[in-house]
Amino acid sequence: MYFENSGIENTVAEQKLLTEIMAKHGFVFAEQYDYERATFDKKIILKEGTYYLRIFGAAIEGDVGVGNAIIQLKKPVLGKHYYPHGVEYGDDENFPNHLVKASVNDLIALKEDLKPFEIHA
Repeated sequence: MYFENSGIENTVAEQKLLTEIMAKHGFVFAEQYDYERATFDKKIILKEGTYYLRIFGAAIEGDVGVGNAIIQLKKPVLGKHYYPHGVEYGDDENFPNHLVKASVNDLIALKEDLKPFEIHA
């Protein structure tokens, strides 16, 4: 489930600062081996299952692997984890209303904390 018009998409910030702000909101930087892409995950475990509020990003300058990138964020997405296959984001997924509402609130709070540090090109 993609969150349209969250205010997060197209935010541009320095990787180190972005990682700190995301961590404050429970998002972990997924340290995959990639020079151009970044992923920030918030794992949510409920009785209904395990979910991930995920924000992808792409380096517009620098190197994610080295940690000196300028990252542009993409649309946040909510997915459900299925063992052993991974996370599914499809339209046919059913997300509890309380999870969607909490995710929207998380994104609003995150956007407010990111606002002072955005880089405008």
